[in-house]
Amino acid sequence: MKLVRYNQLEPNYPSTFSGLLDKFFNDSLQTGPQKFTPSVDISEDESNYEVELSVPGIQKEDFKIDLVDGKLIISGERKSKEAQEGKNYHTIQTQYGSFSRSFFLPEDVSPDKIEAKYENGILKVTLPKSEKKVLKSSIEIK
Repeated sequence: MKLVRYNQLEPNYPSTFSGLLDKFFNDSLQTGPQKFTPSVDISEDESNYEVELSVPGIQKEDFKIDLVDGKLIISGERKSKEAQEGKNYHTIQTQYGSFSRSFFLPEDVSPDKIEAKYENGILKVTLPKSEKKVLKSSIEIK
């Protein structure tokens, strides 16, 4: 069995030359503002659809939720922390920047009753279903 030295600083300081090259080329190719994609859970029950985004560290004022042509668009921005004097970060795995997620809504959603709540790092958007309209008619045979 071969022993490999553990490098606790791996994300920022690769332990191999290959890792160093990967980090150099991947980091230098990123141009423009950074973006990230928050995790989303979508569920449904008898009366609602629920969309939950995992976005800790964001203020609720930094979100924007729009409904355009049957598409729900959730966007926002996680701002990076200010550098603190005397504090050296060894690893930063938190993703910063802007994000935007969009979802086409089913036809049975009541757009005027959509609600959103942000609590404990989870943005929960509740999409109430409208009552199903049953179109039933009898056709007379001639």
